Amino acid sequence: MNPADPPRPVGLLRRHRDFRLLWFGETTGKFGSSVTSLAMPLIAVTTLHASTLEVSLLSAAGWLPWLLIGLPVGVWVDRMRCRPIMIAASAVSLVLLLSVPTAAHAGLLTMAQLLLVVLVTGAAGVFFQTAYTAYLPGLLDPADRAEGNAKLHGSASAAQIVGLGSGGAIAQLLGPVNGLLADAATFLISLCATARIRHREPVREAAPRRALFREIGEGLRLVAGDAWFRSLTLFGACSNLALTGYQTILVVFLVREVGLDSGLVGVLVAAASSGGIVGATLARRVAARIGTARTMLLFESGLSLPALLIPLTGRGTGLALYVLGAFGVSAGVVGGNVLKSTFQQHYCPPELLGRLTASSAVLNYGTIPVGALAGGLLGTALGLRPAMWILTAGVPLGSLILWFSPVRRCRDLPTEPMAEPKPPGTPAVAAAVPVAG
Repeated sequence: MNPADPPRPVGLLRRHRDFRLLWFGETTGKFGSSVTSLAMPLIAVTTLHASTLEVSLLSAAGWLPWLLIGLPVGVWVDRMRCRPIMIAASAVSLVLLLSVPTAAHAGLLTMAQLLLVVLVTGAAGVFFQTAYTAYLPGLLDPADRAEGNAKLHGSASAAQIVGLGSGGAIAQLLGPVNGLLADAATFLISLCATARIRHREPVREAAPRRALFREIGEGLRLVAGDAWFRSLTLFGACSNLALTGYQTILVVFLVREVGLDSGLVGVLVAAASSGGIVGATLARRVAARIGTARTMLLFESGLSLPALLIPLTGRGTGLALYVLGAFGVSAGVVGGNVLKSTFQQHYCPPELLGRLTASSAVLNYGTIPVGALAGGLLGTALGLRPAMWILTAGVPLGSLILWFSPVRRCRDLPTEPMAEPKPPGTPAVAAAVPVAG
């Protein structure tokens, strides 16, 4: 918050101009990204007649940059100002997405181009997401961060619902390729909103510039050496493996196995994604009653069980099984993310937040390409429905990690900052003691 900004009542973030711009830009970008997440596999399946394995490669390509560049990006974000990084990442994504309809209308679109666009926009997303996560705590007062995270995650889920629904309608009315024009427009809006934010990060104290790999090591040691970060990261990695596995072949499953058209696929996925709004809305309220750690366990573990309904999806009333199953998963994931984001912003030293974000994301998102490839391989080898059974079963199984972590043994996640990290080469140690519940 700029010193020049007038005092603001705690909790009234709608009056916070810079937060409104960030909120609007991020929500708009999520809307466009959700259109793309549906449009890209539909383009591959209906326009380029891609195989199940090729569709899974497309999904894997979007997350592969986290494995390739995620760790150094965390260091670079900690060294640089975040807002210019976010603006540049949005501009790159805008140009690349416009190249797909341009090539398609010229009759030159290929699967190789789709893979390249997804790969490079994924790399831009690594920069944007890491910078955005490190930028938010400096924009908001500590007391407002929980509310800010809830608003951002809830709006992102709402934007995803509208994007998926409209993405299916656009694909049916105008063709899947034109869905990317909507996404390109949203990146332009997001870019303009971010550029109008007045908040400027304070000049960081000059620190000795150490070797890149040494600073990367600090981030990895922070995740590995702290029981809270380690548990949440391992859970995220296993959960994403299963989630991405079944979501990668979901469009193919609904179109080819269940027999739905593009428009209905978008409507169903949008309806199921509404669970994210419910999760974001209820997470803070439930946490206030039973504690943040217990709420995380409830959302991430209890609400993952309905995933087992998804493979039972069929035509007619059988479509409700997909909606119920995916609704529960969406509510659990988004609600858990609200709690996790707020916890990390309070618990992690600000000067290490970029490296923490990147290090945990590399491990969390690094399993996503593996899950995507596993989905394609299992769908090809065993068939789509058997593959869905195997992959959806992994969602509740992954939550067992939380049952053997400090999360199960306490009522609340730590709210005080962890002890200052020790000098390079010394593992970080958790400073908070779990409260018996």
